[in-house]
Amino acid sequence: MVFLTQKLNHTMKTIILSLSALLVTITTSAQLKVEVKCPVINVDLLNGNVNHIIIPTSNVAQIKKNLPCFTGFQEDIKSKCGSTVFYKDQDIYFFVSRNYIEIGPHFKGNLSVPLMGASRNSLFRFLGDPEIKQPAWDAFKTSYGILILYYNKENKVDKIQFSTQSASTIQLCDDAT
Repeated sequence: MVFLTQKLNHTMKTIILSLSALLVTITTSAQLKVEVKCPVINVDLLNGNVNHIIIPTSNVAQIKKNLPCFTGFQEDIKSKCGSTVFYKDQDIYFFVSRNYIEIGPHFKGNLSVPLMGASRNSLFRFLGDPEIKQPAWDAFKTSYGILILYYNKENKVDKIQFSTQSASTIQLCDDAT
């Protein structure tokens, strides 16, 4: 009986030791997956920047470094829209090769001037008269370049683009988003 007890104790010790070794192996080989948290995106439309760092002439590396939560990017200068960095979940897009930033109607950050969804008739107090006025959009001259506002059927702002370019030099990408 003593022999049987010793044999069971030895077997139990072997099983426990094996399980412990397996647990240590699994634990040390497991990798932590860090989720990249996007900082709140603050767009200053009057000064033409994002989070006081990114401007329309920033390069891909600068944008990705300061907003690491991008959902896609293209560094190919030969592609239709050139180099771009996308934040589709935030509804903001950086057209690096064309030096402009686009904000869509589902933008989740903060705007320095509450333009998204604003009525076309209420914009004068923020921006003055547009440099160019078209049925579906207006372009406003700014200290840094140009601000373009697009309107939906209700005549409310539903897309914003801003650039260091002027109205005569800006080249927008037609089918980017």
